[in-house]
Amino acid sequence: MENETGPLRILVVDDDTLSRELLTLLLEHAGYRVDSVDSGDAAVQHLSGSEVSLPNVVLADLQMPGITGGTLALKLRDLCGPSTILLAMSGSTPHREAVREFNGFLLKPFTVEDFAAAIAEGGKAGAARQLESQDSALDPAVYEKLAGSMRKERLEQLYTLCLKDTEQRITQMRQAASHEDDAAYRKDAHAIKGGAGMVGAVELQALAASMEQKGMEANHIASLDQLKLACDRLRRILIARWAESRARDSEEGTRDECNNEK
Repeated sequence: MENETGPLRILVVDDDTLSRELLTLLLEHAGYRVDSVDSGDAAVQHLSGSEVSLPNVVLADLQMPGITGGTLALKLRDLCGPSTILLAMSGSTPHREAVREFNGFLLKPFTVEDFAAAIAEGGKAGAARQLESQDSALDPAVYEKLAGSMRKERLEQLYTLCLKDTEQRITQMRQAASHEDDAAYRKDAHAIKGGAGMVGAVELQALAASMEQKGMEANHIASLDQLKLACDRLRRILIARWAESRARDSEEGTRDECNNEK
């Protein structure tokens, strides 16, 4: 990917070593010039260098120690100017406030094509598309309702049970397909649809409903693979939500302890 002066320069900001290396490899293979740093603080220091070439795009993870989120975006904007596209990335749905200062947002995992589309559209359309995709995996209203009615441990147990049951039924559906047992295939799809609907897993629910309706007449191998990917996507969303919840609880506990000491 090039502009008038040559390949686009990308700065990847991610504290996870593997993610950073993979992104660098993928983007370089696609023709971009890539630099990478392991934190928002390192990004600011890197861009503050007197001889550094400013990037055309900064791709920054939202969940890192140190400077992150909107604070990082504002610092990057001051250093890079208005022409640099700032893209946030995360494995879970961010609050819109967290990405307000960025041009766009990409949901992990994303493809090089998703990245290129976000750049071509100035980040905005890419952000809307990725946020819409994220929202389609888990109904936030159902999740919040369940979260407000039970302890966090029970909530995690509930979703873990749903995912485990779905994955077991996917295995059973593969076996049913190998024996050309359309009735058993549809029965497990129906069960997945019902369980997913109870916990607001709307993507799983929609896929299972389609598979129940079409049965093995459709391309069941691709459908089952898609269902498994939806499970993995939901698991990542939930893990990120739970981690954020525990972090908030920890911060509140520390704040309470400080207030008590006063």
